[in-house]
Amino acid sequence: MVHIVGNHNSVFNEYISEIRDENIQKDSMRFRRNVERLGEIMSYELSKTFEYETREVTTSLGIANIPLMKEQPVIASILRAGLPLHQGVLNYFDRAENAFISAYRRHHKNGTFDIQLEYLASPDLTGKELILCDPMLATGSSIVLTYKALLARGIPRHTHIVTLIASAEGVEYAKRNLPENVTIWCGAVDEELTAKSYIVPGLGDAGDLAYGKKI
Repeated sequence: MVHIVGNHNSVFNEYISEIRDENIQKDSMRFRRNVERLGEIMSYELSKTFEYETREVTTSLGIANIPLMKEQPVIASILRAGLPLHQGVLNYFDRAENAFISAYRRHHKNGTFDIQLEYLASPDLTGKELILCDPMLATGSSIVLTYKALLARGIPRHTHIVTLIASAEGVEYAKRNLPENVTIWCGAVDEELTAKSYIVPGLGDAGDLAYGKKI
């Protein structure tokens, strides 16, 4: 299942427009905060799909019966670009466990590249709700490889992939290569993917915009 949050009119699209805007992008602190805010809004939306149970909460005047989440999710992010998005999700699921994995494109002289995974730190994922954050979903290869790598830490009950800008091609690749108990949450889906696998219009390199250009 794929949810495109930006298809509904809301303040969400104000922040999407700002992370795309090449002038506003010059302020890396503003870029990081906008990504964080988008993560917060998407967390609110996907929280509606979780399991809830009614619990008693004692106030100074009596008892209130409130439906609360049965459990907190595990939040996983791909370093480094995923960190501001991770923080936004963590702001709303503030008692969640956390996982981190590094993934990068290793480019070859012929213009092709492959995805390299290295560092992985994760709690046990068995039977849990997993939220996997990556701000850009271009070809879909890195998110599929990351998901499969995380399975070494246990099989989640359900996985929510949270991404801000995706390509139509990347979404289709993810749908073909991920199981049915995975939901994709996108801010927006762009139609074009260049020969070098950059999303157009996209927004550029999210990691560089958030933390500065790498060597």
